[in-house]
Amino acid sequence: MSQGLTDASFRFHLESAKKNGITKTEIAEILTHAAFYAGWPKAWAAFRLAREVWTEDVPAQTAGERHAASMIFPVGAPNDAYAKYFIGQSYLAPLTNEQVPIHNVTFEPACRNNWHIHRADRGGGQILVCVCGRGWYQEAGKPAQALAPGDVVNIQPGVKHWHGAQKDSWFSHLSIGVPGENASTEWLEPVTDEAYAKLGSHGAAQ
Repeated sequence: MSQGLTDASFRFHLESAKKNGITKTEIAEILTHAAFYAGWPKAWAAFRLAREVWTEDVPAQTAGERHAASMIFPVGAPNDAYAKYFIGQSYLAPLTNEQVPIHNVTFEPACRNNWHIHRADRGGGQILVCVCGRGWYQEAGKPAQALAPGDVVNIQPGVKHWHGAQKDSWFSHLSIGVPGENASTEWLEPVTDEAYAKLGSHGAAQ
């Protein structure tokens, strides 16, 4: 992976790992950890190959099942702890809480979080790595930005913003918390139905 050799030999190692009991969740954690050393472009190629190897044998039926089957990261459990800060249903899958916390956040179609601000006395902020589906990211006073797999969003501390799924697509992104002193999240007002309805679909903002 660090050499970018995601060829048949790399696939053989992944298939051997699966045969020896490595689960889809575990390989996602392993590749995510290695991505910080190998670089995200190389990791992205590895994720695609791992997704093919860990494809479930049972065909997915619902849109949510198809979404889950199309990515290597787990969808996780309903995001009940933060449900009051979301419109619609979201899911949370912790990948690692060591060193740098990383979670996979999944949004059902039209689900989005409230406007919020990441605060910190020093450092802090957030990085989003889009992994599946189509979504939106918007900062206060700026047009909404359409998101697709492979897009990366760097969110500076003190910036008011929101993110979520487009109205006709499930959406998942990795949420990477940038370490900071006295870091916290200030949750604000929801993104209204009226404001959300003004956004287009398929990557077009109106």
